[in-house]
Amino acid sequence: MPAPPLVLDPRDPAAAAAVADWLALQRGLALAPQVAVDALRRWGWDPRAALAAAPDAAPADAEPLARAHALLARAGAVLVPYVSPAYPWRLAQIPDPAPVLAVIGDVSALSAPAVAVVGSRAATSYGRRVTRRLAGDLARAGLVIVSGLAHGIDAEAHRAALDAGGRTVAVQACGPDRVYPAAHRRLARQIAETGAVVTELPPGARPQRAHFPLRNRLISGLSRALLVVEARDRSGSLITVRHALDQGIDVFAVPGPVDAPTSAGPNRLLRDGALPALGAEDVLDVLALAPGPAAPREEPPSAVSPAARALLEVLARGPASRDELARALGHAPGAIAPAVLDLELEGRIARDRDGRLRIVT
Repeated sequence: MPAPPLVLDPRDPAAAAAVADWLALQRGLALAPQVAVDALRRWGWDPRAALAAAPDAAPADAEPLARAHALLARAGAVLVPYVSPAYPWRLAQIPDPAPVLAVIGDVSALSAPAVAVVGSRAATSYGRRVTRRLAGDLARAGLVIVSGLAHGIDAEAHRAALDAGGRTVAVQACGPDRVYPAAHRRLARQIAETGAVVTELPPGARPQRAHFPLRNRLISGLSRALLVVEARDRSGSLITVRHALDQGIDVFAVPGPVDAPTSAGPNRLLRDGALPALGAEDVLDVLALAPGPAAPREEPPSAVSPAARALLEVLARGPASRDELARALGHAPGAIAPAVLDLELEGRIARDRDGRLRIVT
């Protein structure tokens, strides 16, 4: 199998066939990412074969695919398939990674050190003020700020990062040809100038209730930590918290007045063991980063092969021996040896005293 391109540009005639295949997979299995990635793994990372083999996938009709291709090109987006070396390596390790991402802006922003900042759409003046201070300080420390482009805390976090001269990533719950909410079109353009606007949903997809929990797992999956500023007891931000806990990343919360409904979520998270965030230094200390204008350095992801990526996915669940890895992947132990060696040489995995392999964090 030839090395995949970093991105697939719908305006490039040479990429037309590959764009069509990945768009078909995206359209057919957008709401079932785990099914899509499992099918890709079984069928040699071939999106056409994976779609054909997946149960209950929507058909890949020529006319809707051509329309999606045109919408993707008009939006100025590129596709980043799961098999691409440019696919964000943190996202590749979550239990249900997106099979393909549509990205407007700088694809490299998705792999930079990042903190997610989320909270209530009906933010209070206190929440907005704290968000601008925390997100701005984190951006000045060199962290990318990831959020969902919604009204309230999300928008404040994006704007604070931009005003601080930093980068920010907006994860959408609709297709790349749309902006939701529409009032944030200008903000989305500003984000894409230095950062990125990203979605796993196909062109033409409208924002729907089922899309937002999917979107939320990407917000946390792209990040090294999650910061919740304001959230009611049943806020969608708490769905993002559940994803973050499943993904093994630190959750921070900003305390608020005990009688304020918008602080009920963060205060409960603090009671249940979340880390308090009184200032950016609380987050930076836990992430072992220094505040200041210099961006933290994080080794960029190498061109991880599909075999190595599959190994990392298994190890993301916990340490495992070679035999356990081989059984999980359905291979003989000797077949996984090259990928294990590559990952050890790159410092991505290490061997414990009992011989089990683990991801280096």
